Amino acid sequence: MCGITGIVDMRGERPIDESLLRAMNGVIGHRGPDGDGFHFEPGVGFGHRRLSIIDLEGGKQPLYNEDHTVVVTYNGEIFNFMEVERELLQRGHTFRTRSDTEVIVHAWEEWGVECLKRFNGMFAFAVWDRRAKTLFIARDRLGVKPLYYAMLPDGALAFGSELKSILAHGGLARTIDPHAVEEYFALGYVAEPRTIGMVSPGNS
Repeated sequence: MCGITGIVDMRGERPIDESLLRAMNGVIGHRGPDGDGFHFEPGVGFGHRRLSIIDLEGGKQPLYNEDHTVVVTYNGEIFNFMEVERELLQRGHTFRTRSDTEVIVHAWEEWGVECLKRFNGMFAFAVWDRRAKTLFIARDRLGVKPLYYAMLPDGALAFGSELKSILAHGGLARTIDPHAVEEYFALGYVAEPRTIGMVSPGNS
């Protein structure tokens, strides 16, 4: 079990509050007792808590491509990563680690959002592509690995492996949507597009 966190400015490149992201990452420290890691650049901050399983030395995160223009923070396991790695090697990609994490970076470079079709596993990850100015966040099809996200009133997007990491941000209102509660009791779930929390005007 690992954990991921992040803050991304969806309106520009405002500096990310490093102490805030470290606090968000800290509250999920139990998910990754073997260490933490961070990536910061204008408008983007990724955090990671690591439980070392594969490639104990080389699998530290966030992890980058060769020129550091693509970065990933990832929780999970891609069962067929060696198969995907072989295909990427045949296509000219170079690997520096033996971790399944690096497969995500190069698969994103090669196939973009279609990379998800190559992955068999349980995962939650966020990729930032600096050249394309693209943030891509994904979770496995069954939601085995948790992933929470929220658009905040200031135009930032916050995400994390646990809801309390987003609540640690402080910018998310802790107001319950009574219609969502009614749906939960009537249906056993909250139907899209609602969530259990009240959404402020301009958020989604």
